[in-house]
Amino acid sequence: MISTYTSYRLIAQDIPKSIERIASQPQVARESENYLSRISEIKSIDEFMADTRVFNYAMKAHGLEDMSYAKAFMRKVLTEGTDDDNAFANQLADTRYRDFAEAFNFARHGETATIFTSAQQGTVDKYHRLTLEEEAGADNTGVRLALYFERNAPELTSAYEILADNALADVVRTALGLPSELAATDIDKQADLINSRIDLEDFKDPEKLDKFLNRFTALWELQNPSEGFADSSLLLGSSSGFGITPELMLSINNLKLGGR
Repeated sequence: MISTYTSYRLIAQDIPKSIERIASQPQVARESENYLSRISEIKSIDEFMADTRVFNYAMKAHGLEDMSYAKAFMRKVLTEGTDDDNAFANQLADTRYRDFAEAFNFARHGETATIFTSAQQGTVDKYHRLTLEEEAGADNTGVRLALYFERNAPELTSAYEILADNALADVVRTALGLPSELAATDIDKQADLINSRIDLEDFKDPEKLDKFLNRFTALWELQNPSEGFADSSLLLGSSSGFGITPELMLSINNLKLGGR
């Protein structure tokens, strides 16, 4: 079996070529073609959420497929948008919701929200990239984690963003040699420890990020020999790359009980 490090390098050394291969797969191509043919015709949040195939495609593209059922929750994200600091999406620790509301910003743009690149080809590009990560994770969870981290790390601004994301946190703990039990300790102490060991600005430097991920994949391999046979969903969820935090589940339950 190819090692985690080697598998990651084979994909990461030419991401555009890897994504091109994914995009050409018949099922992916069909879904992307359908999405692009439909999205510009959608003029409202109601139309967007009513078109299940389009909405689910967009949700998956943003790593939110596991939340497709939470219609009240996602309607609140979309309705409030991102312009107000107190908007629902801006209050959530998980930045994927803010990104989703920004990409489909009906609150700001109204009927023209879906004409922008972020809602059209930008979402298709995200879908292809996430599908690539899913495929890699089917063989080796460590590779999927590395690809996910490589995609998101340059945008990190706080250790709390790492701790709010199971996948990012697992990469950091592994690379720093920290025990998994650390996740059960005080979150502020965890953040302080991460800040003492990592300069988040380093992740904006491709060479430093690459060095960090080389360390991660090597240590992952040591801790997970024959990992290719493991179930990646244990760490990453069925397709989104995340688990749903208790805080988020509570918010969803509140909305189901009558929230808007």
